[in-house]
Amino acid sequence: MTAPFRVGITRDILDSRGEPAFGRAALAILDDAPGIGWEYLPEVVREISADHAARYDALYVNMARVPAAVVARPDCRLRAVARHGVGYDAVDVAAMTRAGVVVTHTPMPMPRPVATIALTFILALAGKLMLKDRLTRTGRWDERMDHMGTGLTGRTLGVVGAGRIGRELLRMARAFDLKLLAADPYVNAVELAYIGARKVPLATLMAEADFVVTCPLLNDETRHLIGAREFARMKPTAYFVNVARGPVVDESALIAALAAGRIAGAALDVFEQEPVDPANPLLAMDNVIVTPHSLCWTDECFHNMATTGLASIVDALAGRCPEFVVDRAVLVHPRVRAWLTGGGQ
Repeated sequence: MTAPFRVGITRDILDSRGEPAFGRAALAILDDAPGIGWEYLPEVVREISADHAARYDALYVNMARVPAAVVARPDCRLRAVARHGVGYDAVDVAAMTRAGVVVTHTPMPMPRPVATIALTFILALAGKLMLKDRLTRTGRWDERMDHMGTGLTGRTLGVVGAGRIGRELLRMARAFDLKLLAADPYVNAVELAYIGARKVPLATLMAEADFVVTCPLLNDETRHLIGAREFARMKPTAYFVNVARGPVVDESALIAALAAGRIAGAALDVFEQEPVDPANPLLAMDNVIVTPHSLCWTDECFHNMATTGLASIVDALAGRCPEFVVDRAVLVHPRVRAWLTGGGQ
């Protein structure tokens, strides 16, 4: 008997062996749910289509974009789009809300892993880890005295975006006796004070911090939030770290600041264009650490994301409100109210 509900999982979540990168255990959430059948999409796609929306009741999406055209046809049966991750800038959330399609994400598993990679970058930059690796590998041992690192005690960490990830990073950084600053117009200053951080304007943070870490969500307000003006305010001895989304930073302004020596270095897990262009000047700079938007990917992180995301699909198809809905305005849409109150049928 065919299951009444069909779930599609994008193939870009599979590793080179064809296995789910989050492990098989999380798939039990779908296997054990009554009335649900699931499959991987037939091929890797960069963008979800209206054909997918006509075929599936829910989609579990990794990197593929979900544009408005997905829900433009009358044969759309899609109820939910679950993002494997905390960011949802690749999904046209407004279009999904207008069409009565619930978009979910996985914010809870992400703060510790992403804060950990930010701290990893800070430590690597401070100790000039990558440079000293190259000295060792190329027989330049005696040059080590010329490349002294930066001690952290009494230095200043500035976090741009003090949401779950930013606050977790601030809590973790306290162990290194760093002074802590945060720039976020929406965060409560008293809440920051409880974890030892001071709320300041962005301009103040850029001028005072020895390490600047950006970790806000990408939206119209934060796109190119950090540009030439912000880099000009930084100390020439300061380092810049981006673990948010590439377009939060004006990459051309970052390249110019690094090339001119206006800042000491940078570490990036994200880029304006992904996959990054091999000709990108950042890849040739000795004072820049780069990773392919994946440094926080661990078995623990991916399993927790998948269990959260797949559970949201099961909830939606069972007529329950998922826990992490991106735009809760969708819950009053007549189409959503019909299945929320109808037991999923």
